[in-house]
Amino acid sequence: MSNADGIWGLIPAAGVGLRMSSTKPKQYLLLRGRPVILHTLERLCRYPRLSGVMVGISSEDHDWQTHETEAERLPKFLGTYPGGETRAHTVLNGLKALAAHAHDNDWVLVHDAVRPCVRLSDIDALVNAVESGKEGGLLALPVADTVKRADKENRVAETVSREGLWRALTPQMFRIGDLRKALEQALVRGTEITDEAAAIEAAGGHPKLVAGHADNIKITLPGDLALAELFLKQQEKNSE
Repeated sequence: MSNADGIWGLIPAAGVGLRMSSTKPKQYLLLRGRPVILHTLERLCRYPRLSGVMVGISSEDHDWQTHETEAERLPKFLGTYPGGETRAHTVLNGLKALAAHAHDNDWVLVHDAVRPCVRLSDIDALVNAVESGKEGGLLALPVADTVKRADKENRVAETVSREGLWRALTPQMFRIGDLRKALEQALVRGTEITDEAAAIEAAGGHPKLVAGHADNIKITLPGDLALAELFLKQQEKNSE
């Protein structure tokens, strides 16, 4: 990768996190006394090769303002931008906001706001694996469990072969221009986009899967907070 190809970060954080049964969006729940999103933002900002990072915030977000001052202390934090109706809209808004700082040929790392435990070594592995190519890639985990497909009554309809199956994680890393075009095309077609890789796939791309670690959990359920705290403590012991 030439010096001209910078690496930028986007954290889409416009979701409401209803599965947590909380009055607050899950990115604002406290982890070790601080909101999850600040842990995530700080972790991404610690990646040495990152040029800067922006956060997508919903227009109905009443919590971010409380924590904005702390976020602004991070030297690579470039500010917020308006979130959209869906994750795809929020990421697309972020790519347009990044245009004030970045070039189309630069890379973007899109990372979930509620994945505060991503290892810097995993981010580095992702960057090293995809930076010489064109199609980008994502952190992922090979599926280890036996997978069942259910019928409408939650009875087993079939056992699905796990050969070649991976669980998608984040960050996901793509050229800014390529991802913007892929998202725009997918939204026009009405294609369901659950992550950035899906948009690239819909545009004919084949993102590279890069094995990450299982402690890169997505905080979705209440018990995940305790697990994330355990992982952070363990990472500190190992100087991650």
